[in-house]
Amino acid sequence: MIRYSKFFRSLLALAVLASALALSGCDKAAESASIAPVEIDRSTSCDLDGMLLSDYPGPKAQIHYDGQAQPAFFCDTTELLNTLLAGEQVRAIRAVYVQDMGEADWDHPEGHWTDARSAFYVFGSQRHGSMGPTVGSFAKEADAQRFAADNGGKVLPFAAIKPDMVDLSGGAKHDSRM
Repeated sequence: MIRYSKFFRSLLALAVLASALALSGCDKAAESASIAPVEIDRSTSCDLDGMLLSDYPGPKAQIHYDGQAQPAFFCDTTELLNTLLAGEQVRAIRAVYVQDMGEADWDHPEGHWTDARSAFYVFGSQRHGSMGPTVGSFAKEADAQRFAADNGGKVLPFAAIKPDMVDLSGGAKHDSRM
């Protein structure tokens, strides 16, 4: 019978625990990567205001919350970004998608979902979405730059967006009478 020192047994136990933790981390990463965007249809409505997404131009968005079977949909990227950056946002998020307007038709966007946190955004363009002026979303920076050159606006990565840039107080066009 082989006798192992107390140190060796402790080291072996630590290695087994580290392997188990690494594998559980892989499961989480695989689970997150396996969350696919959900396509919208004629009945898909915005979680914030009930508007039907397919009735309006511009990029749409969706958040997949932990513990929720269906995603929360947004008819406008400004609403999504406001929700993500709001200080009171505490729900665990499994995935977030926006439509890639470098591929989707602005007036009738369908499909072409991309990860919202790796997307590029155009602020201040002349193009409107469901709530009036909106933020264009793009999977590729080059597409965002081309859109901004054609329609005006400034290109920013997700990490550069600040909450005051997507303030919803006052509603569309910041109507303070709402």
